[in-house]
Amino acid sequence: MVRLLMLVALSFVAVARPAAAQSILRDAETEALLRDMSRPLIEAAGLQPGNVQIVLIHNQEINAFVVGGQAVYIHSGLITSADNANEVQGVIAHELGHITGGHIIRLNEGAQQATGIMILSLILGAAAMAAGAGEAGMGVLAAGQQAALGSFLAFSRTQESSADAAGALYLSRAGISGRGSLAFFERLQDLEFRMNIPQDNGYARTHPLNSERLAMLTNVYESDPAWGRPPDPAQEERFQRVRAKLIGFVEDPRNVMTRYPESDKSIPARYARAYAWHRSAHPDRALEESEALLVAKPNDPYFLELKGQILLESGHPDEALESLRQAVALQPDQPLIAALFGHALIATEDPRNFEEAKRVLRVAVQRDNDNPFAWYQLGIVYDREGDQARAALATAERYNLTGQPQLALANAEQALMGIPVGTPDWLRAQDIAMVSRSQVQRQRDR
Repeated sequence: MVRLLMLVALSFVAVARPAAAQSILRDAETEALLRDMSRPLIEAAGLQPGNVQIVLIHNQEINAFVVGGQAVYIHSGLITSADNANEVQGVIAHELGHITGGHIIRLNEGAQQATGIMILSLILGAAAMAAGAGEAGMGVLAAGQQAALGSFLAFSRTQESSADAAGALYLSRAGISGRGSLAFFERLQDLEFRMNIPQDNGYARTHPLNSERLAMLTNVYESDPAWGRPPDPAQEERFQRVRAKLIGFVEDPRNVMTRYPESDKSIPARYARAYAWHRSAHPDRALEESEALLVAKPNDPYFLELKGQILLESGHPDEALESLRQAVALQPDQPLIAALFGHALIATEDPRNFEEAKRVLRVAVQRDNDNPFAWYQLGIVYDREGDQARAALATAERYNLTGQPQLALANAEQALMGIPVGTPDWLRAQDIAMVSRSQVQRQRDR
């Protein structure tokens, strides 16, 4: 029952799988929107926007969590189920409350307290059994386990309530209405009703009852000056676009077509259908939708990116170059689009395009070196140029990012043998080798 409740609640490290074990979704338009949506909340929390990451996880559960540092992980299911941007902002504000409250660090306090109760029950139970009171001893052990669990759950609920209060404060400071936050908790409550999750025992939960959270937050939000403030229409338009493209990308194409029938000629509907057609191997239909989007907005870099992606991934890289080159020119600070353009240049298999590909990809990884795909493409360019040492370095970067230290170490050592000593690339290869060697050793020691 506790696990079931966890699936439909805002959560953090206690219920989250390691982020590295999950599929992270990268998209230039989505990341730009999430940065803009979260910036006023991050500033209201007293944090620096440049230090806080909002990461999208490919997971259909309605969930969000933090696992340490200053990163908020949001499941794709939360975005696709949200009605508007304000609801997602409410979730982000809550998770920022976990970060500023130091809840990941303090989680050990709750665990230690529960462990102390468990150890005491073991000692008392063992003593009772040694004295011949076997049933009494077993009873003490069972009661100790229940008390330890109850202690940890109470600790978790306290942290969640603290994050709720902090989130409400950050929304208020940012001048953002709490309507979306309330709507989100109402959605969670409706979901629990549909799943027949009991609502009469708040003590067996990691989070307070949604009815309790709604009662507390309603009073707070309705008395806030921002309560009646309307949403930013431009931001809401961007959100509906991103939500639709995400639905088109992650959901079954048949469901997408039901949700966005062809009679719907709106931009979000065309966006969703374009991705659904592309994923279901109908490039002609996908291109029709992308062309219609470009008729509506000819200079939209993300629509140009979509057209280029469809052409590239359907086997027409030469035709994709024009759209992707325009997209990069319109959004020069978007390394994800640049990486896709670099991929298209390489995919033409025309050696005349390799120098441009190398230049584009080097800029892309300088601006965003956490992109394994860009490093992979850069490695291909170096390999085709005959620069095996830097191809090995790019490969080491890729394996370092994807959590494969043995392969990262092997390629970093190969790079060190061919790159001039003391150069920036040599120093980077040395860093990767040192970190990877340490990770490999830790794996062997387990």
